[in-house]
Amino acid sequence: MILPLPSSVPTTVGRSVPRREGAEKVTGRARYTDDLVVPGAWYGRTIRSTIARGAIRAIAFDPAFDWSRVVVVTAADIPGDNVVQLIRDDQPALAQHEVRHQEEPILLLAAPDRATLDEAAHAVRIDYAPAAAVLAPESATETYTTIEITKGDVDAALRGADAVVERTFRVGLQEQLYIEPQGAIAFPYRGSGPGARASGVTVIGSLQCPYYVHRALKRCLGLPDAQVVVIQAETGGGFGGKEEYPSLVAIHAALLARKAARPVRLIYDRHEDLAATTKRHPGVITHRTGVRRDGTLLAQDIEIVLDGGAYCTLTPVVLSRAAIHAAGPYGCPNVRIRARAVATNTPPNGAFRGFGAPQSLFAAELMVEHVAERLGVPSLDLRRKWMLRVGDTTATGQRLTESVSAELVLEAALKAATPFQRSNVPEVRRGRGVSLVFHGSGFTGSGEKKLAGTVAVECTREGEFRILTASTEIGQGTNTIFCQIAAAALGVRLEQVTLAPQDTSLVPDSGPTVASRTAMIVGGLIHDAASELRDRLRKAERPPLRVERTYVQPDTIHWDDQTYRGDAYPVYAWACTIADVEVDTDTGEVHVTDLVTAVDCGKAIHPVMAEGQIEGGSLQAVGWATIEEIKMRDGRYLNDRLATYLIPTALDAPRIRTILVENPYSGGPFGAKGIGELPMDGPAPAVIAAIHHATGAWLDEVPATPEKVLEALRIADFGLRNGTVSS
Repeated sequence: MILPLPSSVPTTVGRSVPRREGAEKVTGRARYTDDLVVPGAWYGRTIRSTIARGAIRAIAFDPAFDWSRVVVVTAADIPGDNVVQLIRDDQPALAQHEVRHQEEPILLLAAPDRATLDEAAHAVRIDYAPAAAVLAPESATETYTTIEITKGDVDAALRGADAVVERTFRVGLQEQLYIEPQGAIAFPYRGSGPGARASGVTVIGSLQCPYYVHRALKRCLGLPDAQVVVIQAETGGGFGGKEEYPSLVAIHAALLARKAARPVRLIYDRHEDLAATTKRHPGVITHRTGVRRDGTLLAQDIEIVLDGGAYCTLTPVVLSRAAIHAAGPYGCPNVRIRARAVATNTPPNGAFRGFGAPQSLFAAELMVEHVAERLGVPSLDLRRKWMLRVGDTTATGQRLTESVSAELVLEAALKAATPFQRSNVPEVRRGRGVSLVFHGSGFTGSGEKKLAGTVAVECTREGEFRILTASTEIGQGTNTIFCQIAAAALGVRLEQVTLAPQDTSLVPDSGPTVASRTAMIVGGLIHDAASELRDRLRKAERPPLRVERTYVQPDTIHWDDQTYRGDAYPVYAWACTIADVEVDTDTGEVHVTDLVTAVDCGKAIHPVMAEGQIEGGSLQAVGWATIEEIKMRDGRYLNDRLATYLIPTALDAPRIRTILVENPYSGGPFGAKGIGELPMDGPAPAVIAAIHHATGAWLDEVPATPEKVLEALRIADFGLRNGTVSS
């Protein structure tokens, strides 16, 4: 139950703000949500659960506090559906009767200043009836989704194998750690004229996907399209963390603004952001691989379990990509991949660069190392023997017909690597590891067909052109390459092309800025629209002119969502990473000294930006492999501050050398493929393999913290002394 507020609490405060007044403040240039000057805006705060699971008995408001100074929003104030619109309707915008994880939002506060907000927050008391929480996937009883991919007869192939190698791998949580925390500013407005309907809202936020937020706001507020406007503020990185979670922030800001009848800014501090937002899915992956004595790959039997946390979010599609990539970039006649994602009473996990592929490819690449050790052959020899080539089929039965570059990137990386040198310091050992990965560009299977992303290119006046797309700039260079693509297709100078702001009242829905689809899919639509516009101008049509293009799936792509058979992606990007490490056997510290990565990007639209994407993703992967560990107790993150959650700094970064390999894809603009996620896939297994080659110790998990490395060294030393070391 919610105890009633004192009668002095107002339902509305002040005056409303017209939609365009709010929109005009940010549609110009780069502004962060926390930097926007919004006269009269109040500050918002989220009151969250302090237990992992239980019923909400009562919410009490201290009568000693003057509640007329603030606005309070509970689930009872939600005019539409109390749900965050996504894949499933399981996550409430505000918990009403029960909580399923620590930090779950229960109620919202807004006040004219932060001091008053702090006072109000301390005057709220929530009484719970705690329940037993499920905190580990091994104990989970609820499954979000399952996937099975089969090819050939795995059981028969394993029975006929000369050697069967089985290993279990564990991958941990990871925080996206974008530059500015989650935040949004909501501006309420009221309809005008005869028959004016309920008030609408404009939300400005740090986000990747304006139309995700737009749909979520419509559903929760019960508003039609025209009464909801979402505008992206300048966003300093997303890495998936600004994909689905901003919908919740925007809903909260909008609820407060509508009740307060004035703008409300809801900006998380870094502690709240780390404690409450989605992370990379942790998981356990088990491989059984059957081979002949000569190294021929006969069978792969793979099981994946991912922890989705307390609500579904994007877990089914994360699991989908993890499963499709689980066999690695290798041709195998017999494959069985059984994948499931389970629910626990931990904060929900969601999108993160790579979207499930880094987890499954980590296991796939280390499995190559284990098999090579069992057979007594170099792992490079197995990769050359197993790698997919033109004409081969993947685990889903997709026949690869073009832009297949496993061999190209492997040889390019090996050529660029410097001669390996061993350490002269007795307690410091050096090692080198290699990984070979691929990553599907675009949405899986029929995803792009269902999205039907749309863009527009306009000639506003003679010699002036504008691109309209919902794809956002989050530091990856979208704005630059879109203008490059359009200018090249139009045959005009780059400075003649501009981009409209990512404002849902102005631009069509071109789909989310995710899944390595922006350059290849959306860029391709821009190229086609600009090409048509050029042709119309050449036929003497006069501006203003507008051309729209909507994605149409090629007839050559066939996918069955039920059986997971067919063409999982239009094309794959490929990468090979070589990592050199130093391991201090006294302290367990791992220092990655050198990283070489060769990446097939199809065609680099902007080579400098492409290299920047690869270097940034590679360093993010090095952090996941070595130091980015999230510790949990009773369903709460323990190291939820930057003082305790470590990421690589400039001093920790290895020397990174990037080689761009261009093997064009006919379906991308000028041959381009997506590479935003690919750099996250390869470094972690290469680093762990390098640790093994340096020390002889196996560490089948990330991150390789000093404590874990020392334990692996102890086990390896014990095995050597007792003659029990085995892969």
